[in-house]
Amino acid sequence: MKYKIDIVRVRENSIQLNGWVVGRTPESEPAFLVLDENRKKVKFRYVSTRRDDVSQIYFKRICDRDFGFDIQFPYERGRSYWLLIRCDGKIRRIRYNEELIARRASVFHKRMEKIRDLMNMETVRVALEFGKKHGLRALLLKSRHKLQGIDNDYEYAEWYGLTKPSQEELAAQRAEDTAGWPLLSLVMPVYQAPEGFLREMLDSVLAQTYPNWELCIADGSPKGKDAAELVKEYREKDSRIRYRLLGQNGGISENTNAAIAMASGDYIVLADQDDAMPEHALYEIAKAAVEHPDCDVIYSDEDKMDVDGGALFDPHFKPDFNPDLLCSVNYICHQFVVKRQLMERAGGFRKEYDGAQDYDLILRCTEAAEGIWHIPKVLYHWRCHQGSTASNPQSKLYAFEAGARAVMDHYRRMGIGAEKVEKGVDYGIYHTVFTLRENPLVSVIIPNKDHTADLDLCIRTILTKCTYRNLEFIVVENNSTSPETFAYYEKIRKEFPQVRVVRWEKGFNFSAINNFGVQYAKGEYLLFLNNDIEPIAENFIEEMLGFCQRDDVGAVGARLLYQDGTIQHAGVVIGFGGIAGHTFIGLHEAENSYFHRAMCAQDYSAVTAACMMSRRDVFEAVGGFSEELAVAFNDIDYCMKVRALGKLVVYAPYAKLYHYESKSRGLEDTPEKVARFNREVARFAKKWPDMLRDGDPYYNPNLTLRKSNFALRDLLKEKIGEPYPMPEEIRRLMEEDAEDTGGPASETAGTDGNQGRQE
Repeated sequence: MKYKIDIVRVRENSIQLNGWVVGRTPESEPAFLVLDENRKKVKFRYVSTRRDDVSQIYFKRICDRDFGFDIQFPYERGRSYWLLIRCDGKIRRIRYNEELIARRASVFHKRMEKIRDLMNMETVRVALEFGKKHGLRALLLKSRHKLQGIDNDYEYAEWYGLTKPSQEELAAQRAEDTAGWPLLSLVMPVYQAPEGFLREMLDSVLAQTYPNWELCIADGSPKGKDAAELVKEYREKDSRIRYRLLGQNGGISENTNAAIAMASGDYIVLADQDDAMPEHALYEIAKAAVEHPDCDVIYSDEDKMDVDGGALFDPHFKPDFNPDLLCSVNYICHQFVVKRQLMERAGGFRKEYDGAQDYDLILRCTEAAEGIWHIPKVLYHWRCHQGSTASNPQSKLYAFEAGARAVMDHYRRMGIGAEKVEKGVDYGIYHTVFTLRENPLVSVIIPNKDHTADLDLCIRTILTKCTYRNLEFIVVENNSTSPETFAYYEKIRKEFPQVRVVRWEKGFNFSAINNFGVQYAKGEYLLFLNNDIEPIAENFIEEMLGFCQRDDVGAVGARLLYQDGTIQHAGVVIGFGGIAGHTFIGLHEAENSYFHRAMCAQDYSAVTAACMMSRRDVFEAVGGFSEELAVAFNDIDYCMKVRALGKLVVYAPYAKLYHYESKSRGLEDTPEKVARFNREVARFAKKWPDMLRDGDPYYNPNLTLRKSNFALRDLLKEKIGEPYPMPEEIRRLMEEDAEDTGGPASETAGTDGNQGRQE
C-alpha cells in the first residue's frame, strides 16, 4: 500500500484531509476509519476524488476509478485523533493533534515530505533515462538541483495563500464605487462539459468582486449532452449569464466566435469550461483597463489546478510583453483580455487553426494593439487533466502543428523572412530559422592579451568548422608581454588573410578597446567576442544574424556554457544581486529551466558582450560602449542604450558556445580592482536608476532577485514589487561626487586613432 496526505486543513472545529492511496492492483479498495484518543470511532465525511496522476505513476495508465480522498471530521483542540487506512490487508495509522499538525507545517517536515515525494519508481525511471541520454555528470547535477529545491522557502500553495487578497481586501473591492468602469464580457464555448467542472467555473464567476460583467456561453454540444439545464439553474440566480444552444458543434473556433457575437461589453475576456478564476480576477482586469485606457490587450499570470480543483501548482509568472518569447511559445495564454473593437478588427478566431486558435488570435491582436498591459498576478486557474495540453502535450499534437503555422503567418504579416518554424526543446516550444538577407560582412572584434591558445581555438573553430563565411576578424592587441604572442599574430595572419591585428597601447578598458576595434571594422554587422570563446553550434552566426538583421532589433546575445555543460549565460536580468546578473547560471543545458526559458528565443533587458552581435548603425547611434565603465557592466549599459532607442535586445538560445570565463583577464581579486568594480557599479546605478527602482520588465516581480533560477520571491526578505536592496558601499559611492571617477577608469578618455596602431 502506498499513500500520501497532500493537504491538512484545520478549521475552528474540524480537520480536512486530502490525499490518495493505492494498493497492489487498481482494484484494491481502501477503507478508512477515524478514532479519537480513547480509541472510539469518530464520524467523518468521506468523498472520493479522481487522481489520474497517481494512476499514471503506479499503473502506467488511466484507471476507471478514484484513488484520491477528501476526509473531514470534528476536531477538538488539545485532543488527539487517528486516521486508519486499510488496503490489501495492511493498515497505516496517522496521528493528528496540535503539536503534530504544527510540526508537519515546519520546514523540516516539508523537506522530508519533498524527499519522500522524490522516492518513487517514476522518479527512478525518469532519472535513469536522463542519465543514459546525458551522462552521469549531468544526472548528478540535476539531482543536486532537485535536492536544493527542497530548501525553497515556500511551496506554491502556501505562497499563494500568503499573497492572495485577504477577506478585508476582497470586501473593499466589492464596496468600491466602480460606476463608469468597463463592462467585461466573458466568452465561454461549451461542449459536453463535465457538470462538476462547469459548476466550478460558474461558481468562480458568480463569486467575482467586480460586478460589471456578463457571461456569454455558446454550447455546441449534441442534443441530450448540452448544459442547458445546468445553465438555467445559474441563470435563475444571476441574469448576467447569457446562454445560446448552437444545435451543432462548429469546433472550438466557431463556438467561441458564437459566444463573442453575444457579447456587448467593452472588453472580451476568454474563459474555458473546465477552469476557474480567483474572486478578484475581473476586478484586477477592470482596474487595469481604467488605469491604462490606451492598452487594448491585457493579460495576467496563471497557475494550474489539479483535477478535483483542490490543489494549485505550477504558477507561470510572466514577463511584460515579449514579442520574441511569444513567437517561441504562447506564454500569454490565460488570462487574455482584448478590447471588443480590436477583436472585431482582428476577425475573431479562425477555424483552420483549431488547437492553436488562441495562439493565432493572440498573435494577430498583439500585432495590431495600440498598447499591451501585463498584470503580474495570478488571475486564472487552468485545470490540468489527462485530456488537456497542460497535462499531456502529446494528446494534441495537431495543436502544436497549428501553432507553428500561426507563428509562420505572423512573420509573413510582419514582413519578417522566416524559412521555417520547427519544434523546439518540447511540444509547444518553437524554433524559428530566419531567412538571411544577402550575405553581409560580419566583423568579429576580439580583444586579446597573450593567451594565444584560447584565441587560436576561437578563430580557428569559427573559420574551419562554422558555416558562415563572409567574416573578418579584428584582434585588438592589448599590451601582451610574451614574444610568442606576436609570433602567433604573424602566423595567423598568413594562414587566414581575413584576420587583422591592431594594437591598443593604453591601459585595459574593455569599452575603449572594443570602440577602438570598431574603427577598423568594415562590416555592417559587429560581433563582439571574448578570446576565451569556442563555438559549439556551427551555425551560431546565422542564428544571431537572423535576429540582428531585423530593424526592430539592436543587439543579440548567445547561450554560453561552461566547459562542464552548465549555463554561464542565457540572458541578463536587471536587479539580480542588486544590479544585474545572468539567468540560470549553473543549470545543466539538458535540465528543464523555468518554463523552458533557457531554450526560448526572447527579449531581455541585456545580454553579455562575451558574445554579442549588433548592427553598425545601432552601435554608432548609441555612441558605442561607455568608456567610464572600464570593466564592469559596460555591455549591460550598451544594451540599455539600445533599448532607449526603442530597439529590442534578443537572446538566441540556438547560438551555443563555450565560454571559459575570465581566463584572460582574471578576477577582481585585489583591493584596487574591487574598489574600481564598486565605482563602476555605482556609475551604472546612477545612470539607470529608473530600471533599478521599477524592476526589469522582462522579469516578474513575484520571482526572486536573490537567485538566477526564477524561484518564488522570499516573502520574508523581499517584498513583492520592491528591488533587491543595494549594498551600502555601492549606495555610498553613488552619493559621492559623480565627477570624481578616479582610479584606472580615468586613464581611458577618448578612442581616436592616435591611441593605437595596426600591426
